[in-house]
Amino acid sequence: MIIAMANDHAGYDLKVQIREWLESQGHEVRDFGTHDSGSCDLSDFIVPAAQVVAMGVCDRGIFVDGVGYGSAMIANKFRGIFACVCQDPVCAELARQHNDANVLCLGGKLIGPVLAMATVEAWMSAEPLTAEKYQRRRDKVAAIDRERTVALS
Repeated sequence: MIIAMANDHAGYDLKVQIREWLESQGHEVRDFGTHDSGSCDLSDFIVPAAQVVAMGVCDRGIFVDGVGYGSAMIANKFRGIFACVCQDPVCAELARQHNDANVLCLGGKLIGPVLAMATVEAWMSAEPLTAEKYQRRRDKVAAIDRERTVALS
């Protein structure tokens, strides 16, 4: 699987740990930065990473900032992105199972590396539930996404 990663200064250390784990599991990681812990603007890194997920160049994205919500707010501006903020493995598993979230956003200031890694593992291993009610709900959200978000051009 090809995973787009992006972060700001607050998420740098955690992103490095996640990237190393993903690569050890055989995934290809495309790292959009930032590449150090110096102060920066989150959108400079989330926008290009979200674009490659939206275009299908990368299968999923994992974005890390201080709290996770900034990344999700930016990423969800793009058609085809379904970004979730998860702070534990249960939420991460449910985000994939119920909503087929294709971008995981984590808060590097909120959760430590052990909980973050368990959250990433749960999100990476979970698959969308196939029961009709879950697919129907995902289809409705996808229709809203197609009708009301800005297309990449």
